[in-house]
Amino acid sequence: MRFLEILAQACAIVAGVLLTAITLVTCASLIGRNTIGWNIVGAFEVSGFAAGAAIALFMPWCQVKRGHIIVDFFTARASAATQSGLDRLGALALAAAMGLLTWRTAIGGWNAWTSQTSSMMMGVPEWYVYAGMVPPLALTTLIALVQAARGFDVEAPDAVQEAREALQ
Repeated sequence: MRFLEILAQACAIVAGVLLTAITLVTCASLIGRNTIGWNIVGAFEVSGFAAGAAIALFMPWCQVKRGHIIVDFFTARASAATQSGLDRLGALALAAAMGLLTWRTAIGGWNAWTSQTSSMMMGVPEWYVYAGMVPPLALTTLIALVQAARGFDVEAPDAVQEAREALQ
């Protein structure tokens, strides 16, 4: 699991770099347009592509840290074994959803590659974005499968623990 955590953290760092780049491109385009009448053609396309990839890149780290929404109002008073079983079942459900998303994103990328679709302003091939999204989605699937099989190595996040204690 440690190796998967390292990969997830690397994905999150790349996502942060992408979001920083989006911010810089947007600022440069806006400042240029409002001061000297110059802007970056297709800046919105680059922002959209990078944002899509960043969302996928943040998913593995979110799963490692158990950052997805947990609704445990009805199970807060359940035994630790029941809560653990439900957490593992939730991880399995997320793995199934992420597996489906990975599969469909890969097919979308393949279709974009075979049809050679590209962005309107800059002509950037769309399959680049899909290629950037498939590996982190697959990593999220793998992390969730490992968590479902082995359970969670860490305690529930503080907010979850506090909510469970408040309901008891």
